[in-house]
Amino acid sequence: MIDSSSLAFDIDGVVADIMTLFIDIARDDYNIDFNYDDITSYYIEECIKIDPEIISDIINKILDGQHSAPLKPIEGSARVLSRLSKQGPLLFVTARPYIGPIHNWISETLSVSPSLVEVIATGSFEAKAGVLLEKKISFFVEDRLETCFALNEQGVTPVVFKQPWNREKHPFIEVGSWDELESFINFNGFANGSAK
Repeated sequence: MIDSSSLAFDIDGVVADIMTLFIDIARDDYNIDFNYDDITSYYIEECIKIDPEIISDIINKILDGQHSAPLKPIEGSARVLSRLSKQGPLLFVTARPYIGPIHNWISETLSVSPSLVEVIATGSFEAKAGVLLEKKISFFVEDRLETCFALNEQGVTPVVFKQPWNREKHPFIEVGSWDELESFINFNGFANGSAK
């Protein structure tokens, strides 16, 4: 079981359905069509034929919140995170270079007070471990496999959130949904709402 107080989360690909938004922007703004399952690498340019400049433009639109397509939560994330917020503040650590509108999006999506949401933008994947250790976090839910290996080396236990781009072999706990993740969480002595 994962203690709820020792758990933190990545945002993109774990809480926020960022790849669906990327696909929607590519289609709506650039007339480029591809499917979610086509994204077999975290680095889109490695698996989809798109001009790197367009990839950069789409990423900037996402970071700045400058898109007409909605950013949706990954199914089940709002329910489980709302439940967790009743235990205490939620911590999100992202490799985004700046927070932008994502803090407000999380608060609004979860219908929780912004004071219960802490978002730390590290600007790099490598910087996540230091933040997590400083915050005394033991478990981190992450979709980028390379980051999981790096976190593990630093003493943070990664939980891989299954996505088409992280299908390589790994030794970590893996969850395919938020319902599955919830089953691993000890909600301050209560597992899935029942006494242990």
